[in-house]
Amino acid sequence: MSRTTGQGATGRAAVTRRLIREESRGDLPMLACLAVLVLVLTALCAWAPVLAGRQEDRALRQRVDAAQAQAPLISLSTTPEVFTTSPPSMDMATLLTAGRTLTEHLDGSAARHLSLTGGSYDYDPASLLSPRPPGQASTSVQLTVSHLPSAQAHLRYVSGHAPADRTPLTTPPQIGLSQATARALGVRAGSRLSVEFPKTPGAQNAAPDAELVVSGVYRTTAAANGFWTGRETLDQPARYPAERSAGTVLAVRGLVGRDAADLLAGAGVGGPRVTWQMRADLSGAALDRARALTGPLSHYGADLSAALCQGSDWVTGDIACQVGGQSTQSLLVTDSLTPLLTAFTAQDRQARALATYAVDALAAVALATVAVAVRLLLRRRQPHLRLQRARGASTARLVLLRCAVAWPVVLIAALLGWAAGRSLAPAGTSGSPQPLPAVLTTATVLLTVPLMTWLAVREPRRPGRLRRTRRRTAVGRRAVLELTVLLTTAAGVLALRAQGPDGILGAVPVLVALSVVLILLRVYPLVLRLVLRRTRRGRGVVGFVGAARAAHDAPATGLALFVLVLTLGTAVFGGLVQRTVDDGLATGAAWTTGADASATVAGTVTPAGTTAGGTRTALQRLRTLDLAGQADGAVVSQVAVITVDARQLAAVAPKSPLAGALSAGLTTPPGGRVDASVPLPSFLSPDLRARERTGGFTTTVVTQGQPPVNLTLKPVGTLTAADLHDPLLGPVTAQLPPGTPLLITVADAEHLLPEQAAGSTVLLLKGDGPQALRSAAAKALGPLARIRVRSETLSTLRADGLTQGLGMIYTAGSILAALSGLLALALELTLTAQERGRTTSFLRTLGLGAREAGAIHFLQLLPLAVASAVGGTLLGLLEPRLMQQTLDLRQFTGGPAEPALHTDYSLTLALVAGVTALILAAAATETVLARRRRLGAVLRLS
Repeated sequence: MSRTTGQGATGRAAVTRRLIREESRGDLPMLACLAVLVLVLTALCAWAPVLAGRQEDRALRQRVDAAQAQAPLISLSTTPEVFTTSPPSMDMATLLTAGRTLTEHLDGSAARHLSLTGGSYDYDPASLLSPRPPGQASTSVQLTVSHLPSAQAHLRYVSGHAPADRTPLTTPPQIGLSQATARALGVRAGSRLSVEFPKTPGAQNAAPDAELVVSGVYRTTAAANGFWTGRETLDQPARYPAERSAGTVLAVRGLVGRDAADLLAGAGVGGPRVTWQMRADLSGAALDRARALTGPLSHYGADLSAALCQGSDWVTGDIACQVGGQSTQSLLVTDSLTPLLTAFTAQDRQARALATYAVDALAAVALATVAVAVRLLLRRRQPHLRLQRARGASTARLVLLRCAVAWPVVLIAALLGWAAGRSLAPAGTSGSPQPLPAVLTTATVLLTVPLMTWLAVREPRRPGRLRRTRRRTAVGRRAVLELTVLLTTAAGVLALRAQGPDGILGAVPVLVALSVVLILLRVYPLVLRLVLRRTRRGRGVVGFVGAARAAHDAPATGLALFVLVLTLGTAVFGGLVQRTVDDGLATGAAWTTGADASATVAGTVTPAGTTAGGTRTALQRLRTLDLAGQADGAVVSQVAVITVDARQLAAVAPKSPLAGALSAGLTTPPGGRVDASVPLPSFLSPDLRARERTGGFTTTVVTQGQPPVNLTLKPVGTLTAADLHDPLLGPVTAQLPPGTPLLITVADAEHLLPEQAAGSTVLLLKGDGPQALRSAAAKALGPLARIRVRSETLSTLRADGLTQGLGMIYTAGSILAALSGLLALALELTLTAQERGRTTSFLRTLGLGAREAGAIHFLQLLPLAVASAVGGTLLGLLEPRLMQQTLDLRQFTGGPAEPALHTDYSLTLALVAGVTALILAAAATETVLARRRRLGAVLRLS
């Protein structure tokens, strides 16, 4: 008995294995389709995040390199104590060299990412006792002594030589001055300067004197990396009013050698402020390295104090530290890398959110394609399933049999795809493969097979009197399901607009696409029925049959419609984002440069000479003044006052609304010079205008040797939001803190306004050729001017890693989604081809011609093409408007305001034409195949 039972079990197992082999051979095309889909999806889960990480690393390196070209992102500073010995002394060479050891107090991994680029020191401004500047008897001179080795690469000595780093103890320290500074002081190479340095509180009762010898006079050279930003006084002296006495102060700066601090210490001068500059090395995985640095940098100062400092200094009472054997005050860490990384993280988060839309759409299209493939696989095996069902096979056995056939193929494809993605992924990036999405994708495909198999082979319900009730129940369930989807979509859109994109809400566009498809499935059958009523009255049978078959097949094509609508909508959405960003980049470049080019220097500078005949210029000078309301006397402090020549602005930007408004409003009496008795016409920012609605403003100007002069600023207009966002103001307002009140007045008032070291001069240029614009700007404002050319700025913005990465994701996602959608469409048309073929074959047996049969094929598929084109276009245009508050594209453009959404209509038309042509090509293919059937095949189908 047991032997018989065992033989029976063995026989059933053998039969099952044989059935699996036969099923596998019969299902080979569909299994191959499933395997390709799973392989591609899992490979993308392993490869795409690593590639995206490489783009993020590239974008962060671009920002860090640009910032470090202008100034170090990380620096350490301290003040050495020179009065700890008698006589006072210090060893600056040892102290500067000791800076290399300061990185050792970072965590091991962080220390490897920082390198010391050099050290420098600066003294507090000293008073120049002699010689007195020529022609300025009542002007005091403040001389700042600095040791800045990095400046030597941007200087050329026209007389004398650079200050020596090693000089005999018996000689005075050497100092190098710029040509403009030497001219303002009336000195040359070999001249001696007598200066008085500030006294050290607690250690000195009188200010120490010292003597410096001018070793050489240099001329600055242009630096394309912005080296001179903030260091303009090394070339041009600055003048500003004295705070506690009448007159002006002439502020100059000179360069000294390394051992000047040792010589000055011997003369009793207190220690300078020593600074060590550090460079962050973010090669390779830049984002990971930056994150590894920011943690240790947050407590770097505390770690240095714990390791190098103890007790307190007897002179200042500050913490006493030891650096390279030299007593110093406490160490200060300046970290500009962390704010830069914070700003980049916000941009990167927005880029990831935008990329999530494309990724989710691709996943939805691929999974829909999987469902179509499984559905077609089951349709092909339907006769076999019915036969097995009739022979007594249970639902569970049939489901397990399909799983036994499909699951090994899916699992092997998933493993191969993951391995292929890992092997193709670039190494050394901040991105990493994502196994969880790969597992979820594979699990979804694995569960799709038994679920759809169960729906196909489950026990049919008994027919009877409750059929009508069941039909009503099915209709009610469909209505509830559709209403649930619509409500979920609305809730998702509201949540997305309220809290912004995240990992879960990134699927909202897919829900929007599903809602659009549900609405189409409800609407376009109604349209077809209306068409059917009209065609029923006609004489021809082609239109009626085509419309009837299209209306009958409309519910069955829902999955294909979803795939096409989502694919087309995602492509339209991606084209809109890329077009908006590209247009926004042009606006951002124009805002940054103001015109074809701009040059900016500190202080109120008069351009030297004239520019070439083909180049037009406009000068803007920025000052900060305190104004008082003419009616109520209320003081408005720190108002940005810009002087412009409206005619020059109109010549540089003839189409600018701001230039037109200023030309009409900023008018002065012809033929006369503007003086203090004439109110100055002015345009005010809205916040400033709100503080003084009835009158103007006044300000007091104090000029050396003259009595104070009261100026009146008369409002003639208010700047609108569009005026404040005009590119002409970009280079100026970029220097102002947000919310600064703004006033624009005429350039004829320049001689009435005081000079300010804190102000700036902006020259706007219009002409052809970047080199010609740079040459003209440097000639007008000197080599220290920071020059920006719009074409070069636009190229830099377009080369940004985040912008390029976003475009690459949408392009690749749209291509892959289109390929998957094409496969889904082909499978869906194959699935429904038999029904269409049976209809046309039946009509052909009744005498319908081949041409009319082909027309029926076209008419059956034409509504699907129209619905897909309309739904996809509507989805692509609707999604950005629904989520406009979360699409902060200003992160990528650099403009003053959020760029307006611009639809790429050429791309939209091309996509619609492509989808329509694809469906009509399928109809043409079916027509050709139908014409090749012989009469026997036609009769069998009918």
